[in-house]
Amino acid sequence: MSPRLSTVILPVHRWHEGGRDRWRRAEELGFHTAYTYDHLSWRTFRDGPWFGALPTLTAAATVTDRLRLGTLVTSPNFRHPVTLAKELISLDDISGGRITLGIGAGGNGFDATALGQEAWTPRERADRFAEFVALLDRLLTEDAVTGRGTYYSAEEARNIPGCVQRPRLPFAVAATGPRGLKLAARHGQAWVTTGDPKLYENGTPKESRAALRAQNEKLTAACAEIGRDASELDRVLLTGFTPDRNAPLESVDAFVDFAGRHAELGFTEIAVHAPIPDSDFATDPKVFERIAMEAPAQLA
Repeated sequence: MSPRLSTVILPVHRWHEGGRDRWRRAEELGFHTAYTYDHLSWRTFRDGPWFGALPTLTAAATVTDRLRLGTLVTSPNFRHPVTLAKELISLDDISGGRITLGIGAGGNGFDATALGQEAWTPRERADRFAEFVALLDRLLTEDAVTGRGTYYSAEEARNIPGCVQRPRLPFAVAATGPRGLKLAARHGQAWVTTGDPKLYENGTPKESRAALRAQNEKLTAACAEIGRDASELDRVLLTGFTPDRNAPLESVDAFVDFAGRHAELGFTEIAVHAPIPDSDFATDPKVFERIAMEAPAQLA
């Protein structure tokens, strides 16, 4: 089966100065899903325009009809399950059931300390993430939730009428370690990876594919542990963070070769960043559009 092609539109453009047009164009180009990053600021974009993910997706939902929309990824760094759940059921309603929640443990970027807290250790991030996902799952599937955890609690939290998508909107769980993969197996409708970050600087594409194959096998094993059919989960590769970097977007042929090799590893969806000049995502807009329009047929 050929992988679906999706895109990531970073929230760096004012809505009425090109932002709206990018989401409309993503639908016209036939992308399966258009995601955006859910950060308060991010890397080299920190000192420039950067807008909120959920308001941006809400606006995108009103100017598109078929395009799925989502985050890659939301994290506990500055979110709480109770308030996030209310925003998500509202967004799912406005979009007519076109929302996917990409969700991950977060990292040590700017979000980690923006609320004035100390950055969490990797273990604390993993602990919080596990509690966050389990509570959010309940909040999006039950009318009223009360629960007390170490990090997150809810007291008679109501989310009526719930999601348009039943039993709730899908989770795409970003994970590479054993605890995260177990969460993906238990709660995810999809799994997201960017590959092995240790290979980004000095690794090779072949080494990257081997690492991705190993991650995929560990996810399958995590599903087997709980008696879940691993084929139920979509597998999403967010590109741009493997040793290939932006080389797959240099031509249609390069992308078809890249996507085909990763489809052989079991990936069902490939997400590519929409071009942003003078950034790590400064790909040729014309080639990007040709890939969107021509590559799916060649991969079929």
